[in-house]
Amino acid sequence: MRRQSTRASLGDDDCPPSGSSSLRRCAGVIAVLVVAMLLGGCVQLSDRARDGGIIAPDGKARHFYPPERRSVVGELSGRSVTDPGATLRLSDYAGKVVVINVWGSWCAPCRLEAPALEKVYTARKSKGVQFLGIDVRETAGDDAARDFIRSHGLTYPSIYDPPGKTLLALGEQYPTTVVPMTFVLDRQHRVAAAYLTTIDEKTLTDAVDRVAGEG
Repeated sequence: MRRQSTRASLGDDDCPPSGSSSLRRCAGVIAVLVVAMLLGGCVQLSDRARDGGIIAPDGKARHFYPPERRSVVGELSGRSVTDPGATLRLSDYAGKVVVINVWGSWCAPCRLEAPALEKVYTARKSKGVQFLGIDVRETAGDDAARDFIRSHGLTYPSIYDPPGKTLLALGEQYPTTVVPMTFVLDRQHRVAAAYLTTIDEKTLTDAVDRVAGEG
């Protein structure tokens, strides 16, 4: 699904002379548009991503790979959001289907999809499925990240990684600047599905069940 970007073209003739109330209204419109564009940047692939600045798999925001086309994820690890003294490692979940969700407390779409993620995790964790979050671009500090986890009732662990360095383990074909993203790894920890956009409960459940059913 492609997101329509917000654009405005305001030339020198579009705003009235300085000092008028119309000018103040014009400035207000510009401010609203700027905020809208900034907020929209964390929803899905940016224009730069779609136009080649960042390459998505086959140019799609949603992708499911057959086993013969899957790539193994590299060593992925980082400190826990909720337990700063602990290190979380993908290798700790050997033999499990792993769902990796890339999020940030600052990201509105992340807040929208959080309940679906927790619901699927709760329903599938007894079937050899593990969820692992990666908190990126977190400028407000780990307290904000912990507040996000607590307020949304998330019970699966998350890595605290503001620079997003752990994302490099997923492979260079995936962007490191798109938030949110969700990846479903098979039991060999190969990327079976990639969602470079928000995800809903049904889509995630179907993907997890499909991968878990492969044995």
